Amino acid sequence: MFLMWRDLGITKRDWEQTSQAVRTVLVSLQQQVRLMGIRFTAYEQQLTALRQQVATVDDLTAEIAELRERLGQNSTNSSKPPSSDPPSCNARPASAPEGRTKRGGQPGHQGTARSLRPVTEVDHIIELRPTNCTGCGRRLRGDDPQPERHQVAEVPPAKAAVTEYQRPTLCCQSCGTKHQLAWPADMPTGSFGPRAQALMA
Repeated sequence: MFLMWRDLGITKRDWEQTSQAVRTVLVSLQQQVRLMGIRFTAYEQQLTALRQQVATVDDLTAEIAELRERLGQNSTNSSKPPSSDPPSCNARPASAPEGRTKRGGQPGHQGTARSLRPVTEVDHIIELRPTNCTGCGRRLRGDDPQPERHQVAEVPPAKAAVTEYQRPTLCCQSCGTKHQLAWPADMPTGSFGPRAQALMA
């Protein structure tokens, strides 16, 4: 068994004065440390290779999904011309024979409405509260903790954001020279910005 005393950070004299039993333990520990270092390096290499394989699998998965999407495109669901459709797309389904039910809602079927949002998520509430009794005309009192509800979702009207550019003319109090800055280079020359022009095109 041989152990470089320099690896332990001690002097050669201290190493020679160390008992043989302690030397044996130190040699064993050093061998274990070196073995662990070799294993750690191997694990790092395996981890790097595994990461590369995972990246390759992700790329292949994305490519397969793109190919499947392209395969399912035809003139009815994309901008492709009808001449590029495969033969299977030209075959139209036969009309349903008489006696069979048609697609869609059937007579007498009760439709399903969208679930109502909580009151805390409603922007505006219009309460249709009756004020007087239609029978005797007296004023109604009390409250309904669970009123019948109906919600309508609507897109708010678009409102243009108007930006005004102002460039005042200032006069020097000393020499009387008038100064006025130039219009910014990115300012549209017309009355509409690029997004507004795109909407009107």
